[in-house]
Order: sequence, then structure tokens, then C-alpha cells
Amino acid sequence: MSNGKSAEMSIRQRGLSDIAIKRMFIMPTIVLLICINIFPLIWSLGLSFADYSAVKPRVEGVNPNWIGGKNYRDVLMDLHIWEYFTITARYVIMAVAGEFIIGFGIALLLNRDFKAKGLVTTLILLPMMMSMSIVGMFWRLLYNPGWGIINSMLGLGDFVWLANPKMALIAVAITDIWMWSPFTMLLALAGLSAIPQYLYEAAEIDRASWWFKFRKITLPLVAPLLFIALIFRTMEAFKMFDIAFVMTGGGPGTATELIAINLYRLAFAQWNTGKASAFAYIILIMIIAITNIYIKYLNRAKEM
Repeated sequence: MSNGKSAEMSIRQRGLSDIAIKRMFIMPTIVLLICINIFPLIWSLGLSFADYSAVKPRVEGVNPNWIGGKNYRDVLMDLHIWEYFTITARYVIMAVAGEFIIGFGIALLLNRDFKAKGLVTTLILLPMMMSMSIVGMFWRLLYNPGWGIINSMLGLGDFVWLANPKMALIAVAITDIWMWSPFTMLLALAGLSAIPQYLYEAAEIDRASWWFKFRKITLPLVAPLLFIALIFRTMEAFKMFDIAFVMTGGGPGTATELIAINLYRLAFAQWNTGKASAFAYIILIMIIAITNIYIKYLNRAKEM
């Protein structure tokens, strides 16, 4: 026995330990994540305090000119940018509220046994599996005033959606709701399926109404997952770019000039890299603040 143990110890000494093997596989991933995520984050933070353009060094050989917080002041004092924040806020409220109501409603309908339930659920999930650019092009064709199917179905004739200042943002929000309501439905359905059935049986014995069961059983137990869905969809709605840009172009002064589109124009049309970096960090801080509010209510929902 002693000879066997000594032989095993000598093999371990000659080879790599389990911890060394784990580090050997994990370290390249950590280095890659640092290079892809952490370094650009730190670099852009430095550029947000500089008068810098990404194209000037190649053309004029100009280095970043450090100007302190001027970029942040310019962004915060720009009235047009606050208009874009207002447009984005309206869009976020419409899109997230629609996804929450429709997604949760579909989950309630699917939370029962019926034939072809798996097939129906899969078909409902298809929109969120598609490319956002493709979805934008697809709905742009549907909204076409000449031969789009939406006007034909609603009997609106040659009604213009995407060029109408009052309807363009609503049209983009409807597209986003169509695409991402299945995401809310999926999380809500997972929460509904995890609710113990004996709670409903006890409520049936006490002759509780459907509203009482929904308010006292269903909603409190599904609330944590609903808040998670709200957190993710709110963050993504604030960063919405693809669908709005493909459908309307999001030109300056239009009803769909979201902050992500304005940030894109500032960074890659005007090539004002320093100011764009400051704008991006302001957006990041706002998203973090809103997310923290959601997390606060999420923790309360878990304690209920």
C-alpha cells in the first residue's frame, strides 16, 4: 500500500495538479475578456475627458487633447440631446409595457395542457430568434402605405406610418413588442409552471375568486421573474438602434431619433469620439440607476 501511495504521489508531482489545469484553461478566457471588455471600457473613459476624433490621428497626427469634464457639460447642456432622451423614454415605456402585458397574457394562456402546446410555444418564440435588422426590414415592408398588409387589414388605405411624426415611434414600438414579447412570455411561463398546484386547490376549497387567486397567488410568485424580464427589456430598449434605424433611418429631428441613434451619428458620422464617449457613459449611468431601482423592487418581491 505504501509503495502504491508513493508512486501516485510521484505521478502527481511530475504532472499538473487539478488547480493548475483549471488555471491553464481559465486564464486565456480571462485575458480575452479583459482585452475585449475591460480595456475598451477604460480607454473610452479616458477619451470622454478629451477633445479627440478617431479619424484625426490618421489624417493629421493629432493626439488626444485633455479638456476635463467639458464633454460631459456639453452633453448635459445640449437641449437637443434631452429631446432625444425624452423620445427614448416614451419609446421605452411603450415597448416595455406592451411586452410585459402581452407576454404575461400569452403565458397565462399557455399555462395549461392542450394539444400541440410545444409547437405553439415554439412558433411564438420564433420572432425573438430572428435578426433585429431582418425584423426591421420585414416590418418596414408591412408598413408600406402602397401595398403593406397592415393598412389592408386595418382598412387605412394609403395611411403613412413611418414618415408620420406622430405614428413613427409607435410603429417602431409595435415592432419591438412583436419581437420581444416572447421573451417576457418565456420567463413568465417558467414562473407560472413552478407555482405549486396545491395553492390553487386550497383556494378552490375556500371558493376564492379568480381575481383573488391571481392577486394573492399567481402575481406574487411570478413577480421575481417578471422583474427580471423588465430589467433586461428596459436595458435593451434604452439601447435600441437596429430596428429604429432600419425602419426609419432615425434622421436628426425625426420622431425616432433615439439616444442610441444619436450616439451613433455623434461617433461615426461627426467623428466626435470624445463627446460620444462622454455621452455613452451618461447613458450607462442612467441605465445602471434605472436597473438598481428594478433590483430594489425585485428584492422586495423575493421577500414577499
